Amino acid sequence: MVVLDGDSGDAKPISTEETEKEEVKSPRLLTLEIFRITKDAQQQHGLRHGDYQRYRGYCSRRIRRLRKVLKIPQGDRRHYRRRDVTTVHLTATSAENRLLCVPLLQAERAWAHAMQLRQEANTEPRKKFHLVSRLKKACAHAQTLLQLCEQSGVCDARTQLEVGAYAAWLRGALLVELQQWRAAAESLHRAQLVLDNLAAALPIDERAVYKQKVEELKPSLRYCAYNIGDESAAGDLVAMRGQGLIENLDSLMAQAKESRSGVMHEVEWRGRRVTVRPEKVRLFLIALQDLDKSVANAPDVQSKIDILENILMDCKDAISALKDEIKSDPKLKSASEAQMSSVNHLLSYLMYLRLMRTIERNNLLVQQAEEARKNNIQIDGKKVRPQDLTRLYEIILQNFTELQQLPGFETDAAYQQEIEIQTKAYRAFRCYYIAQVLTTLRRFREALAMLERCNNYTTESLGSKLTEKPLIEKLQVLKKDIESCKFEVHADSVLEDDEEQDEDMKYTGKYKDKKPLVDRLDEYREDTVVLTKNPNIYKMPPPMEAIPCKPLFFDLACNFVEFPNLDDKTGAADNKKQGAGLTGLVKGFLGWGKSDK
Repeated sequence: MVVLDGDSGDAKPISTEETEKEEVKSPRLLTLEIFRITKDAQQQHGLRHGDYQRYRGYCSRRIRRLRKVLKIPQGDRRHYRRRDVTTVHLTATSAENRLLCVPLLQAERAWAHAMQLRQEANTEPRKKFHLVSRLKKACAHAQTLLQLCEQSGVCDARTQLEVGAYAAWLRGALLVELQQWRAAAESLHRAQLVLDNLAAALPIDERAVYKQKVEELKPSLRYCAYNIGDESAAGDLVAMRGQGLIENLDSLMAQAKESRSGVMHEVEWRGRRVTVRPEKVRLFLIALQDLDKSVANAPDVQSKIDILENILMDCKDAISALKDEIKSDPKLKSASEAQMSSVNHLLSYLMYLRLMRTIERNNLLVQQAEEARKNNIQIDGKKVRPQDLTRLYEIILQNFTELQQLPGFETDAAYQQEIEIQTKAYRAFRCYYIAQVLTTLRRFREALAMLERCNNYTTESLGSKLTEKPLIEKLQVLKKDIESCKFEVHADSVLEDDEEQDEDMKYTGKYKDKKPLVDRLDEYREDTVVLTKNPNIYKMPPPMEAIPCKPLFFDLACNFVEFPNLDDKTGAADNKKQGAGLTGLVKGFLGWGKSDK
């Protein structure tokens, strides 16, 4: 090989051995796709089912195999000698990507052990301390991996970015567990920023892993912001739990609120204060405080429905916990009437919350169905019909009936009047959609009657003391719709007349008549109904016809008429004479038959 001298321009020969030495001195760059490798390993070895112990065992076996293949064992069978991966290994001529997997799998093994301890800490609180130590170990291994990539200089830019994001994520997880919220938020933000940039720079088919990791970081970031003092984060946390992104929200919210504003020991409802003892009930009431804000900030109707369904499940658990305490607590069995009254009042309050949130959820379902019907959109592959809306309003009225039957409020006149006012409003909506159902069935008289009843309910509701502005606005819109619907029903009923059928014949050439074929044999019409499966040929059964009545004669004078004696003509008199002679002889002989004169 020949090169030019830079000073003199003379050619100098260089041997191939020297070029090979230069190539050896500049090793190739190492690449390691950390998040893809860890995600695949987690899905294949237990984390799909939340089995951290299985994943931890996989990491240990994988480390053992890698150390054997890479020839960096830690002693022999009898003695242990620690040997870590260093920059010397990475800069050697035989360096390969698998060297970086050793500290990565060590960090994953420690992290999996920490997550396993978190699951066990629900029943054994002392394991939280061991959990923190394992997270510190995972963070230390991640920092070692980061230093190897930075100091060796043999890793490409993508690997260095991924290692930095991985180390920042583990450090953030450790600081969240230590409740150092500001430092944790900074580390998690750093990891999120790097992952966002990586996802933007990579091809579309490789972005899914990084976007999924960013979504996993969001609940922790919002929780840190909430603990730092960002009140808007509370609603975001509730919304995330509604979408299934965070599980233990209630306990986290309760811990944060207890540390800042004290535990909720009492609740006031309808002028009465009640002590809250069960833990689940307290956590539910704490989580309920920010529910309205999170529902208002939800992006669409389906998200609001999901949030409400989650809170309804929590309310159901709280009611079950309170009932179990009433059954199992010996103090409550021997408690006075005043104590039992307060417990029953709390139970009624929880049932009231459940029913009111159920009504709110059903109203959102009605809103979703009305929008789909208006825009001609299908829900779950089915077109929305008036019957579906009628059924939803039936369920809402059923909920109001249960509200009227709450224990302890059957005789409360103010409460009953308040519920009755709202019930009338929802009866108006139900009558309106029943009228639409009857219109589709061509029962126009019943439809007009239902619209008239709907109008009465609407007038009574608007004239009463309704306090809900959205409901008042809906009733005002309904009152306008009733008038237009009445005209439509009346027009449809007119179109049913025979004159309209004759009008149809002028433009379409087809005659729609209800007369059977036998009654119009002398008229020629193009009737396609005769060719169908149900031809209109003869009406069966035939109609009833009026016929003249045949008179009935009753001979009442027969008993009072004396008929002439016809014995002489029939010969009956001769027979009587013969019989009288014979018998007369016998009677005369024996002395019978003599008349007394």
